[in-house]
Amino acid sequence: MSGLFITVEGGDGSGKSTQSALLAEWLEQQGRTVVLSREPGGTELGLELRDIVLHRRGHITPRAEALLYAADRAQHIETKIRPALERGEVVLQDRYFDSSVAYQGAGRVLDPNEVRKLSLWATENLLPDLTILLDLDEHLGRDRLKERTKYDRLEDEEQDFHARVRAAYLELAAAEPERFLVLSATDSVEDLAAAIRARVAPLL
Repeated sequence: MSGLFITVEGGDGSGKSTQSALLAEWLEQQGRTVVLSREPGGTELGLELRDIVLHRRGHITPRAEALLYAADRAQHIETKIRPALERGEVVLQDRYFDSSVAYQGAGRVLDPNEVRKLSLWATENLLPDLTILLDLDEHLGRDRLKERTKYDRLEDEEQDFHARVRAAYLELAAAEPERFLVLSATDSVEDLAAAIRARVAPLL
């Protein structure tokens, strides 16, 4: 049985965690072993890097931020994700290099192609079999986060930052339609879950 690598992308508040949990439950019902992970923070080292990139006080330059995410990704892929795929398991991951292209590339106004190349180098060119993009207007995303008592460094960015992130995600999906499944995050939880299952089923 071959492994399957699925990533879930989208702006803040798009419902990635909810859909990941529902998909993991369904995959396990199909008899597959599922590894749920996230970036940043999927390893012990990743947790330390996550605290730096999302919660450190003070300025982090855009290039330093991109390199920190790439370091997290390199450790994560080599020590956790590739071994799981080699065991034939399904890896379901909250964010991957598309997030860096969108957030550090477009959001921080770095060259998205350079950010992508950095991530591919860090991961030895590991691409997901499927990337689920939960598309959400940045204003709605902000509204969904209002019940939180505090935001992390990226969530706290201005609206135009999040608008650039959303636009970049849609450009990535348009460039690789065979890899991406783009869904409106305003659809019901049940409808989204059903659409995701329909796309994943033939890959099993």
